[in-house]
Amino acid sequence: MTQAEISGFNTRQTEGLAVYAEQAANSRGRLIEEPKSPTRSDFQRDRDRIIHSDAFRRLMHKTQVFVHNEGDHYRTRLTHSIEVGQIARALARAMGCDEDLAEALALAHDFGHTPFGHAGERVLDEKLKPYGGFDHNVQALRVVTRLERRYAGFNGLNLTWETLEGLVKHNGPLADGDGDGLDGPLAPFLVDYNRTHDLWLWSWPSIEAQCAAIADDIAYDNHDLDDGLRAGLFTLDDLANLSLSGALLERVRLTYPLLDHSRSQHELVRRQITAMVEDVISESLLRITDAQPSCADDVRYFDHALVGFSPHMRRAEEELKAFLFERMYRSEDVMAPVRAAQQILGDLFDALMQGDADMPPSAEWALEDCTETQRAEKIADYLAGMTDRYAVSEHRRLFDHTPQLR
Repeated sequence: MTQAEISGFNTRQTEGLAVYAEQAANSRGRLIEEPKSPTRSDFQRDRDRIIHSDAFRRLMHKTQVFVHNEGDHYRTRLTHSIEVGQIARALARAMGCDEDLAEALALAHDFGHTPFGHAGERVLDEKLKPYGGFDHNVQALRVVTRLERRYAGFNGLNLTWETLEGLVKHNGPLADGDGDGLDGPLAPFLVDYNRTHDLWLWSWPSIEAQCAAIADDIAYDNHDLDDGLRAGLFTLDDLANLSLSGALLERVRLTYPLLDHSRSQHELVRRQITAMVEDVISESLLRITDAQPSCADDVRYFDHALVGFSPHMRRAEEELKAFLFERMYRSEDVMAPVRAAQQILGDLFDALMQGDADMPPSAEWALEDCTETQRAEKIADYLAGMTDRYAVSEHRRLFDHTPQLR
């Protein structure tokens, strides 16, 4: 394609977008400069690189709530990420924003998660306390800037500034104007990376990143409810006292009085996702109308998110989260595998740190000449990248007894 044809393609990519949307043609670019694609915008290329990465495929065998051997129909990190991507695109489309950027952020948002879900993250955070701790959002940045090894010209995926920014701070600012962390000291890796590639840690992220963040909430609220019902941790009748779920379930039963349990469950979840999405669209457009941002950077300078639930829906969503925490996340059916998983990952970390087990035989994992901190970080990178079943397999290889996950 000629330069004129490429320019025309980039112009078409921004047609119809709101003034406050990210414009791929005006991206701040990549840390390592690359020629533009004649057929894809920069954000489309980011999304495609994410989909083709090793980290994305590993999500298929990483726990969401139920560990890998619980059943074929429970969500994994991969299916969760795909659901988040669908919702994020719908929100971005309704707000006139770049759908490809929103989807890229949604698909990569769990790249930093360990095997065994949050249980694994808690173990690594505890083990790495002397070395700066462990945070899955910072780990996602490590994955896409350092640990993926696919391209001849660079480590990582060399994603655009806008994708990296949204990946790191999709839940909001991380630092104040002086660079001090809002919730304690910033992770050393994040501080070091930010010196080279300033991600504006003090600001809110783009509308697209905010869409991906709330899409994550909507997706896991609803698929955890669906999985909890499927697992028999609670019943449809147990939802009657929840303001949103109870009201929707009543409508389902009035409309379809003879509907079987399985279809009633799916109808409830479908309607609840729709209600949450429509609420976010309505509330966010009101906030945007009130704020009147004239460009993407205006969104970053506000002192609050422009994408969010209405006060009524926020209360209903918090009520649902509290129900799931009590009846699902802290149930013995979930906690028993969690305790086993924590022991597996903790044992593996200790064995590797003490030299009782070996890292993979490749230069990237070599521990020779590493300081103690560098050794701990490399081991954490290795363990965080494991799938559930690989972690179990390694534990069985190294130890005489491996706790049963079920």
